[in-house]
Amino acid sequence: MRQRALALMPTTVSTPPLLCTFHKFGLLFLKFHIEKLGRRNTFVIIDSDDKKRLIKSIAKSLAIDLNISFIASEISKYKNSILSPQVVAEKAELSDYKKIAQIYLAYQKNIEENNLVDFDDLLMLTYQILAQDDTLRKETSHKYQYIMVDEYQDTNELQFQLLRLLSSEHNNLCVVGDDDQSIYGWRGANIANILEFADNFDQCKTIKLEINYRSTEPIIHTANTLIEHNSIRLGKRLISHKGKGQAVKLLHSLDESMEARGIAHQIQALLKQGADPEEIAVLYRINALSRSLEEGFSKAGLAFKLIGGMRFYERAEIKDLISYLRVISNPHDDFSLIRIINKPKRGIGKASLDKLSRASFERGISLYSYILMLLNHEAQSPLSKKLMTSLANFQKSITFLQEASKSQLGNFINLFEEHIALKNHYVSMPDGMERLLNIDEFYGYFRDAVLKNPNLTLDVFLNDISLQSDQDQIEDNAITIMSIHASKGLEFEHLFVIGLEEEFFPLLGEGCNMEEERRLGYVAITRAKSDLTLSYVDSRFYKGRRKMIAKSRFLGEAGLIQDTSLKITKVSSFRKGDLVKHKILGIGRVQAVNKLGKEYKLLINFGGNKKEILSSFVKSI
Repeated sequence: MRQRALALMPTTVSTPPLLCTFHKFGLLFLKFHIEKLGRRNTFVIIDSDDKKRLIKSIAKSLAIDLNISFIASEISKYKNSILSPQVVAEKAELSDYKKIAQIYLAYQKNIEENNLVDFDDLLMLTYQILAQDDTLRKETSHKYQYIMVDEYQDTNELQFQLLRLLSSEHNNLCVVGDDDQSIYGWRGANIANILEFADNFDQCKTIKLEINYRSTEPIIHTANTLIEHNSIRLGKRLISHKGKGQAVKLLHSLDESMEARGIAHQIQALLKQGADPEEIAVLYRINALSRSLEEGFSKAGLAFKLIGGMRFYERAEIKDLISYLRVISNPHDDFSLIRIINKPKRGIGKASLDKLSRASFERGISLYSYILMLLNHEAQSPLSKKLMTSLANFQKSITFLQEASKSQLGNFINLFEEHIALKNHYVSMPDGMERLLNIDEFYGYFRDAVLKNPNLTLDVFLNDISLQSDQDQIEDNAITIMSIHASKGLEFEHLFVIGLEEEFFPLLGEGCNMEEERRLGYVAITRAKSDLTLSYVDSRFYKGRRKMIAKSRFLGEAGLIQDTSLKITKVSSFRKGDLVKHKILGIGRVQAVNKLGKEYKLLINFGGNKKEILSSFVKSI
């Protein structure tokens, strides 16, 4: 974008404009002005891995046992909500959040003492300097007389506040964005930034860009009809520049295997007609749905590439599951045993594992054989009594599951989760829900395999998995498979969207934001140029079991089916757990959401002071 923009400018321009990301601007600004915070401009930026290592070290020193990724995510949210460690420490109420506040305090102290800056600091420190130095704010605002922002619907609270300071002396601010494509609320994007732009900046002029040059009229009509069910939007109606085209198609299948076969068959027909594989894509709302597609396309001999994620069998939680099954099948598989011996946590850290591995290597036996020696008191243990008890419980579970795998494969998954409880290892991670869905998909696949072949053995199942997970990834001239989030900004001539069922798309449950789900639907539909197929099934694996499911309400809302049983709903943009801001009471966290006429009554915790407040009196952060 930068190169193309500068190429359009006259060569006589002596000083080209600054074209960069928010974070690059923050880096440039801090190099000149970080001394105002008592810091040196020789600071070093730490990446996410460095950040997690530092947090892990601090958590260990404070004897806090929480998921490191979750802590890192929360600290990032605090910084992007302009919440200092001191404020978070004062406001934290729940036990885990008090612990995170402790770590946040120690973490920020550590990086300041060592003159380090993390990714979020690039904006937060820039904001702090401009907010406290009025002379510099005016000087910087005058320097950048015209400010333009792209993808404004994806900005967060901190970016909004930074823009207010930068444009404070002239209000020459132009933003481009589409509120109907705001799909990153889960990572801090605040749709209110674009919805309330005219309220926040004086003399605002709004220009609606409603002509769509990508998609045909039927596709645009479907997108318009769906998104009009959202109540929280600026309101626009797209007009197709392309004009007429083929109708949007529906694909109805009995289950996900038939769905994958049906789509593969349609794609094969398109390829025979000369369609470019690069112009064909399949989208889904939940990553776990990729498994059936990967399997179906592999069987059909279709080359495909997975964008914005890794293949199902390459995901960490699935590799952990497979490693467990390999250990149960063959406990002397050291590689798999080392991977899972401390998942979920059993206190067997790297130092303890190194001692065990070294001792087993010196004796020329497998790690599991050495553990048995220790448990049978045939060798002196290098571990504490507590760790030996943990190892004994682990070995007992493996032995039990070995026996169960020989006689009770139909009930094996229930016994496995009961004894191992692998889900507990992932539940508190920032992407924990996604990981649990992947685990449930694998459990369901295992149960289905046993159902189809009652004589199935664990070894045969593992061999089948290996054949599927070790396939070469063909990147060139291949069909694209990706999540809807990953597809934003892309376009395809032939598009399939799968999983149009309740609980899959829209995704339902605690924390669901139906308006954002509907915006996701809008984004998915408008990726198609001329050929769009929406797919739904009667049954799918859900939480590890096959379940009959209802077709998505979005099919009715988009006017594609006539079904009076479908509920067309308008749901609150507030969710349990959201941070909100009240003009008088300050920042609080939503604990409950209840419908009250046209509004919503929110139970909000303001640092221990709980209040019931109507949604119109607070703003999302």
